Amino acid sequence: MLRHDRHLIHPGQVIIGDKGFAGRQFERFITDELGAHLIRPDRKDEKKRFGKLGGIRQWVESVFDTLKGPLTLEDHGGRTIPGVYSRVAGRLLALAAGIWHNWLLETPNKRSLIAYDH
Repeated sequence: MLRHDRHLIHPGQVIIGDKGFAGRQFERFITDELGAHLIRPDRKDEKKRFGKLGGIRQWVESVFDTLKGPLTLEDHGGRTIPGVYSRVAGRLLALAAGIWHNWLLETPNKRSLIAYDH
């Protein structure tokens, strides 16, 4: 996937991966060919570099859950690639607007969308 979509990777970009993205050849591809930095959880058979990264994984899973749940991203209804892009962008904009609104109201849980779930 990274070989195919290499135009999406910018020099210096940080890519967060799972333990399965291990190996010297893969890391050389990321650093030398793409100019990016790979961060992944450490494996038991190698020296410590990044740690477990469990907090990042939990954060990513939470974002995915929000996109799939309240924002119904799995049921976007787009029929073309531009249509999918516009519907995804609209949902992300709605999420950002809801979070921004919560910040303005100084609500305790800034990311909560419960008040907008009707």
